[in-house]
Amino acid sequence: MAVTEVCGDPWLASYRHLLTGHGLSPQNTLNSALAQDAGQRPALFSLAQVLARPELLENQLLEDYPDACRPRMHKARVSVLHQSLALQVIAPRVLQLFRDGVCAPLNPDRIFLCPLELADAPSRWVNLNDGQTPLAPEEFIEITADQMQAWYPVFRQSFGVSPGAYWSSVGLALGAPFSAVWNQVDPEALCALATSWLARFECEANRYIDWIPAEFSQQRCALPQRRGCCLKYLLPDGGYCGTCGIYRRDRIGSVRESASDKPGPPT
Repeated sequence: MAVTEVCGDPWLASYRHLLTGHGLSPQNTLNSALAQDAGQRPALFSLAQVLARPELLENQLLEDYPDACRPRMHKARVSVLHQSLALQVIAPRVLQLFRDGVCAPLNPDRIFLCPLELADAPSRWVNLNDGQTPLAPEEFIEITADQMQAWYPVFRQSFGVSPGAYWSSVGLALGAPFSAVWNQVDPEALCALATSWLARFECEANRYIDWIPAEFSQQRCALPQRRGCCLKYLLPDGGYCGTCGIYRRDRIGSVRESASDKPGPPT
């Protein structure tokens, strides 16, 4: 899709101005940040079905991950699964909005959970296009915020995902265009713009993400820090997220980490 009148929206226009001021092409940068289409893959059930019948995901979780029978591991598994939904489904739509100036809304009927044996794919979730009419930024923001509010009770009450885990994952997704240039533009300007952008969404996401200027190996950058933990570190193949604001507070303004633990693109 050709770029539409992106400059009609002040936040999108400011974002493009920030990138071009640092010699970056917004179109190329956002194209690179967008994940490749996963194509057709077998699916178990849709997100719409999960929202209507939470037991579908609950049963699948226990089948796929036997350790989820333990409360702490159950919480970690479902929190990470929700984070995957946010970063692999919601984030690409926001990137498309910044690239094109318009974007179709999320459709839970076209978002599917794939079988565990396909776990080598970028995500267990696949989002299929459905030909919906693209929305202008204000409409997209309003509808997306309403969707995040509507999905929250299911993930919170039925699966036990904490408010901090849910909303910080959503916040990371909504801030994806800023994470795409976390170390390529002026960090103070990027942090200010990202914070202002998140405040446009009438949901709790902006309360659980802090965009903070930082320095690593004499390189200035901007990092989104979660005010909640996805508990990924509890999983056998876990570790710490680069955005963890609980277990990596020493990241901020510090160069104490080893060379093997330098942050990559914020996720």
